[in-house]
Amino acid sequence: MSMPSLAEFRRIAQPPATLDRRSGEHWAGLLYMRRLSIYVTYALARTPITPNQVTGLMIVCGVLAGVVLALPGVAAAFGAALLIQVYLLLDCSDGELARYTGRTSIAGVYLDRVGHYFAEAALLIGLGFRASETWPDWYTVLGFAAALGAILIKAETDLVDVARARSGLVAATEESAGQFRSSGLARARRIAAALRFHRLVQAVELSLVALVAAVADRFLGEPFVTRWLVVACAIVAAVQMILHLVSILASRRLT
Repeated sequence: MSMPSLAEFRRIAQPPATLDRRSGEHWAGLLYMRRLSIYVTYALARTPITPNQVTGLMIVCGVLAGVVLALPGVAAAFGAALLIQVYLLLDCSDGELARYTGRTSIAGVYLDRVGHYFAEAALLIGLGFRASETWPDWYTVLGFAAALGAILIKAETDLVDVARARSGLVAATEESAGQFRSSGLARARRIAAALRFHRLVQAVELSLVALVAAVADRFLGEPFVTRWLVVACAIVAAVQMILHLVSILASRRLT
């Protein structure tokens, strides 16, 4: 089968609805990655690779970023940040390829979610090892604790649809996430969302902050900034885990 023009390919693989998903699309995807991913997907569509195989490569890049981040030095931090960018690129391309080929599947959605779990957990664990003087020490433990918190935050979101499905309801809409029974809680959620502190434990942001910390540590001669970053990630993960749970229970997503 001959390939369509890039414009026609974009219309199928990257419809406007994809970029309109403000809550489901990462800011880096909206800002620049979707502009790049369509060219990569266009090239991948000429090969036998499947969307799920692209997702598998995405998972490998995410986990490998955590392994690389555990190594000392600025070069390792830069390598981890670069791997996360490739991870984000493949995260965009797998869905685009699935839409173009018609190979969308529940397994693909599942693997995509698993990939996000693995990447964020691996990066936080790698950061904990990076900050450690000996393996294991308290920074290692905090890295694992932050990873557990990040996983539980994602699980809290995903379990909303599990609970609704088991109750015979359709998946929650984006609008229901912003609807609260209390105006005070709605205002508090808007303030928390505006501060965006939760992004510290997300893969793209964390990889960039870890790179900045590595550069600062190079000048200081010891991983002082990285150690504070591990502590901050553990605190943010714990606080966000509690706030996110309260937000879900107080919203209309479970009604």
